Amino acid sequence: MKKFSHLLLPFLAFMLAISVAACSDDKKDEPDDPTLVEDYHFDLWVALDRHGGMARDVQTLVRSLNSLDSDQPEITFQGVGTEVNSILSLETILKGAYYYQVPVSGDRFAKYTITDNRVEVVKERRFQTNTYATRKYTHAWLDNNTLVIMAANGDCDKIIWTKLNADDMTIIAEGTLDITMPEKAEALTTSGILTYRASDNKLFYFYYAKSGGKRSKRVTPMITAVINPQTMAVESNTPCFLDCEMVGSAYGELLQTTTFIDGNDNLYVACFNEDADGKEHSHLLKIPAGSTSFDESYDGYTADGKLISVMYVGDNKVVAYAREDQLGTAIDDFSHYYTVIDVVTKANSPISYHGKRLAYSSGRFSSRMAYVNHKAYIGVDAEGQKPQIYIYDVTTGETSLGATMAAGYYFEQIRVVENIKK
Repeated sequence: MKKFSHLLLPFLAFMLAISVAACSDDKKDEPDDPTLVEDYHFDLWVALDRHGGMARDVQTLVRSLNSLDSDQPEITFQGVGTEVNSILSLETILKGAYYYQVPVSGDRFAKYTITDNRVEVVKERRFQTNTYATRKYTHAWLDNNTLVIMAANGDCDKIIWTKLNADDMTIIAEGTLDITMPEKAEALTTSGILTYRASDNKLFYFYYAKSGGKRSKRVTPMITAVINPQTMAVESNTPCFLDCEMVGSAYGELLQTTTFIDGNDNLYVACFNEDADGKEHSHLLKIPAGSTSFDESYDGYTADGKLISVMYVGDNKVVAYAREDQLGTAIDDFSHYYTVIDVVTKANSPISYHGKRLAYSSGRFSSRMAYVNHKAYIGVDAEGQKPQIYIYDVTTGETSLGATMAAGYYFEQIRVVENIKK
């Protein structure tokens, strides 16, 4: 009996250890996981008649929905959507529960909510010295409350910046970057792309220079300005090894996301160049963690065509919206598709549903995909079909059918908005 007890105690201790470990693993998926959002809704932005983007004159509607699952009634905006054209631009910044932008008035910074399908002004701040045009700027968050806005000035010969307190929209500081016009160039790109990497506390501003006039052409490769976020001093200003430009640079990630930082603090930027025949081809370039220059041996995009938007979803995976150019390059062409890129293996795997690749979609300038709680929500405007949302489960790699939208509307953006705590 004593011998049995002697064996039983270690066995019980072993089983208890396994139980504790299992509970510990389970906690990874509990609400205290910082990657999870507990209380949120979706804002669905759509256009009437045709897709927006490129300053197209289209009517934009927004509707808030608690779910985009397939058990929802067919989504319509008649009588329940908000027409935002008179106040908001489609090109906007979203963080948490609030939208931030230079509104259509073009004379101020503003903070908004869309509540009960109504646009409500939270705070406004008129420009001080630096002025910005609606839709034409880029941004980065230094922390949850410090927002940096950046763009070329009106003459496009300097880059101006403004730091804002996102709580009350007061202007913390503003100025001009110490960047000179490159040789043989007459103008700087309108917005460029700005992003912040917390691991080394640096701002990265991607831009290029071009010739003057309405038919201006790029005359430099993409240039990376590395900036001290506290002093806004330019620490380095280096042309890219590849003769390319950033994707979506005119809109500064207000419509789509073109940069991301992976779990190992590597910074990526989607860009493109043209071959001798004028055909565009995208690249996914990487600035390794701790470095301020590109890894010249790395290109994470191996497919033909052009990247439109990239969204990091963890575990070295990126959900991307891309264009297959042989099917058309116009905004309304059915040539766009969703794919998952592994930034380590560089594998490019188009998203499928029930073993069949999703139909090609029309529409280009948008963030028609959103990510929350390990799921990516993607909108497809397929030829001859009603607009359809699909839900890609990042953990399992499986795709399910989401909500269907009524005919006559076109996906512009799917946004995950945190509910305001009361």
